[in-house]
Amino acid sequence: MILASQLVFLTCIWITLTPDVFAASEIKKSYQRCSASVKRARKQETRMRNNDSTKAWLLKYKQLLHIEDHDFAMRPGFGGSPVPVGIDVQIESLDSISEVNMDFTMTFYLRHYWKDERLSFPSTTNKSMTFDHRLIKKIWVPDIFFVHSKRSFIHDTTVENIMLRVYPDGNVLFSLRITVSAMCFMDFSRFPLDTQNCSLELESYAYTEEDLMLYWKHGNKSLNTDEHISLSQFFVEEFSASSGFAFYSSTGWYNRLFINFVLRRHIFFFVLQTYFPAMLMVMLSWVSFWIDRRAVPARVSLGITTVLTMSTIISGMSASMPQVSYIKAVDVYLWVSSLFVFLSVIEYAAVNYLTTVEEWKQFKKTGKISGMYNIDTFQAMAFDGCYHDSKTEMDQTSFSLHSEEDAMRGRSTGSPSTDTSQIKRRQSLGGHIGTIILENNHVIDTYSRILFPTVYIAFNLFYWGVYV
Repeated sequence: MILASQLVFLTCIWITLTPDVFAASEIKKSYQRCSASVKRARKQETRMRNNDSTKAWLLKYKQLLHIEDHDFAMRPGFGGSPVPVGIDVQIESLDSISEVNMDFTMTFYLRHYWKDERLSFPSTTNKSMTFDHRLIKKIWVPDIFFVHSKRSFIHDTTVENIMLRVYPDGNVLFSLRITVSAMCFMDFSRFPLDTQNCSLELESYAYTEEDLMLYWKHGNKSLNTDEHISLSQFFVEEFSASSGFAFYSSTGWYNRLFINFVLRRHIFFFVLQTYFPAMLMVMLSWVSFWIDRRAVPARVSLGITTVLTMSTIISGMSASMPQVSYIKAVDVYLWVSSLFVFLSVIEYAAVNYLTTVEEWKQFKKTGKISGMYNIDTFQAMAFDGCYHDSKTEMDQTSFSLHSEEDAMRGRSTGSPSTDTSQIKRRQSLGGHIGTIILENNHVIDTYSRILFPTVYIAFNLFYWGVYV
């Protein structure tokens, strides 16, 4: 029994200790494999670091360009002749022109060219080095700003759009992409038949002409534009570059560069939205000259409608324009058109007044109003506003009675002479009504039918001849 128990005890101990031995051996093998992989990765990284020179690029460009050896807060050649800085511009787009704010927004590439011998470096291949915006803060660059600018920013998507290129001899190219909103002093005296001259002005903020000389790098060819530049209301006639000087009493003279462009406005929009509706309202007001002078509601409502419509057109045009203190070309046309509409209302007021005077004179002479202007006529006008002649109404009544009798006879006898008699009576009635309308027409209406269109056509010929 003692031997058996000892055997069982040893067996249990062996079973308990055996998994730990196996686990320890597996852990040792895994550790050896991981150590070998790490050693191989380190060797490969060391080999790649030796082949890739960009790992030490920061130290190399500082040493190559001697950035730490010079004070770049001072301009190149300090104390000597001014630094010549060439400029050229590539215009990408004209984003907007605002008449209300009198400004424009432009996006373009601005490139600077100058020479800084402190940045020269030895090179066997004579190749340039290109950097991004991170080097700009460490070296000297021209401090160009935009005169009369309201807002401006450098594009920063996906990084700041700045490029610096340094050549072995020290020549530097500095390029950036900018959007600028600047003032444009516009003259609206010929609006909308106007042409605007705008300019963007570049100037150094700190350096006078004794320290920095700005000039166009390639003369007139320094200003390049995209062929597809277009605006909704304007046509870009030309871009040009020029230069000049600016004087400030407290600091001195500065070089200034100008980007000039000429904008000619498209007039077709204003013809459809302003000129043509105004012209229609004026012609519509002339319709009252052919309406019977006794039809007071018809003529008054027509005149008031055209006056209010002209007021709406003028208000809409004024809301979209700056509040200038001088008269614009469109104001001349709209106010003259409004005057014609207003005069057509005044014309009917004069006709109605003179008609009333004639009636009272007739009443004082004879003691009664003539048959043309009898009491029945005034009573009818009080109800429907239209002139009614008693004689005409009697003819119409008798004509309707005869027509009914003739129709009954025609059905019974079928005589063809009935149709002929009806046609003759209708023709005589139409001629009688036409005679009454001509007799009731006032002499002022007759002259207005000719005078108003003639004067308005003459005004249009003069207006378009002067402004176009």
